[in-house]
Amino acid sequence: MVEISNKESLNLQRLHHFAWKCHDIDETKAFYTGILGLPVTHIIKEDYVPSTGEYAPYTHIFFTMPDESSIAFFDLGDGKATETTCDPWVVHFAFKVQDEKELLLAKAKLEQNSIDVVGPTDHGFIRSIYFFDPNNLRLEITYDTGVNT
Repeated sequence: MVEISNKESLNLQRLHHFAWKCHDIDETKAFYTGILGLPVTHIIKEDYVPSTGEYAPYTHIFFTMPDESSIAFFDLGDGKATETTCDPWVVHFAFKVQDEKELLLAKAKLEQNSIDVVGPTDHGFIRSIYFFDPNNLRLEITYDTGVNT
């Protein structure tokens, strides 16, 4: 066993991926590749969960960001997305863009695809827009304003 002091940090570098359940893998893929422009980088189809050995056929799809972090979804074939136990605006992915121009371009593209968008909302240090994906997962697109609060 490796001994480590509680004073030593783990040296975490960045988000690798965040996984969520989706109700339809094809609809999710169309949204994230077609509207948000994220490439599919991995698709895993298995009948058993590797970490538990449980029989649970699934498809696991990964979309990778330019910084190499990923968002991922599981389709368990049951037609259900994840229901959170908190308000739907709390759990969300936030994607960073360069500036106000990119934020407004994103808003226009989403609205052209009949997606309801809230914002831009000024939070002082960031400005953001908010919307939901096909799985009712809240998404945010934001940029740093350069203001320290």
